[in-house]
Amino acid sequence: MLRTSLAGDTERLLELMAPDVVVEWPYRPEGVPGELRGRQAFAAFVAEHGGAITFHEYTGVEMHQTLDPEVVIVEYTVHGTVTATGRPFEQRPVTVLRVRDGQVVTYRDYVNPLPVMEALRL
Repeated sequence: MLRTSLAGDTERLLELMAPDVVVEWPYRPEGVPGELRGRQAFAAFVAEHGGAITFHEYTGVEMHQTLDPEVVIVEYTVHGTVTATGRPFEQRPVTVLRVRDGQVVTYRDYVNPLPVMEALRL
């Protein structure tokens, strides 16, 4: 998913999502929904907001196995730029994924919205 995101391959990213995927952002900046249900809803969100932020690099990727074989926890540092301001940001999300039959069925992304909000300021 991270490689696909960096490559800007939206089509492949959507293929990785189950048709009934649930995407959640428990902590998010204003204007970002807390939850999206279904691949189509995720595709619409990406189409509308995908150009707002450019991701340049993911570093320090750490994957943690859980007792549930379908669930993995991923920590990484995001280096990116807010398109509207051209200002860079860096954040370290923790993402909890449930993967079944090669597709993501739940994607819970715990991001700190403050770095992006700061980069949005002109």
